[in-house]
Amino acid sequence: MSVRTFGSFGNLGETRRTRPGAALAATVLLAVASSWCLAACGAELKADGVSPNGTGPGLATAFVRSGAAGELAAFDGTVQAVRQTIVAAQVAGAVVELAVKAGDTVKAGQVLSRLDARAAEQTAAVGDAQVRSARAVQEAADREFERQKELFAQNYISRAALERAEAQHKSAQAAVAAELASAGAARTTSGFYVVRAPYAGVVADVAVVLGDMAMPGRPLMTLYDPAALRISVNVPQSAAARLDAGTAVRLEVPGLRGERQPVRPTSLQVLPTADPATHTLEVRFDLPPGLAGAKPGLFARVWLPVPGAGEGRLYVPKSALVRRAELDGLYVVGSDGKPILRQVRVGRDAGPDVEVLAGVSAGERVALDPQAAARIR
Repeated sequence: MSVRTFGSFGNLGETRRTRPGAALAATVLLAVASSWCLAACGAELKADGVSPNGTGPGLATAFVRSGAAGELAAFDGTVQAVRQTIVAAQVAGAVVELAVKAGDTVKAGQVLSRLDARAAEQTAAVGDAQVRSARAVQEAADREFERQKELFAQNYISRAALERAEAQHKSAQAAVAAELASAGAARTTSGFYVVRAPYAGVVADVAVVLGDMAMPGRPLMTLYDPAALRISVNVPQSAAARLDAGTAVRLEVPGLRGERQPVRPTSLQVLPTADPATHTLEVRFDLPPGLAGAKPGLFARVWLPVPGAGEGRLYVPKSALVRRAELDGLYVVGSDGKPILRQVRVGRDAGPDVEVLAGVSAGERVALDPQAAARIR
């Protein structure tokens, strides 16, 4: 027989003639090496707790659970501020001072911004001068009216002359009142050039910079009260009709710092109107004060009791889920005990479990330790 050997120099692929005894010895050596390899592989599998036939007696599994009819249904919502104000100017003017920035905590009445008020101050000064002029005319009319009354008492003037003096006296008084009102309006207008906080809160956003022209109604900054927050969520009308003060409601805000337990609302309010497009009602759940990290705009989830909420839904433990890039999967253990990776589509988070929308059926077994299942496979 002929055996092909590979040399290290120029005899690559060279065929040599060997004796039958040498070929038999080579075959025996190959069989011994194969048995050593199988023994080593079997020892490695046993060391990992896996049997050589591919089944894993020590692999922890769990059944795909089907939801019950009385389970809670989750609805996505948003954290809102009960008092959130867009602060705007009442008059036109250039922004000459910004006393706060986004994130600052302010007190009620604190100065937030100042506008250029030089023209308004001049108008107020004109009003004050006109008030002084009107008062001088009034004083002269008062003295003239007193003299005319004395002359009329001595029969030196007619009653018509006295009435003219009285009319001038009343006209001077009315002029003073009008000038006082005009001057007060000018002073009030000049106060609009200083923007103050309507209540104690946090500055959420500043929409202008120094030099911008403020116009009536144009937002300058946004202010909210952190002591009064709520969660707003849209729910179907069938679920909203069953809500009352004693309903068991669970709130979750994933963005809260130091808050791992579900939050209980202090009160709830169902708005009286429904969305004609989606036929849902807005429900507001007031959050307890003092939640660390709570702020408007955070994502929130509300769990409500809805009849038939869990029917037809499948759940598996979170530990069984395998995430690879943008794909989710589960190691499904078949009747032969071998785990097979199967792609699934997951739904909402359900506490220790996760909802599975597609990929598995109720009653199937899944591996709780994906890494151990991958080693077995």
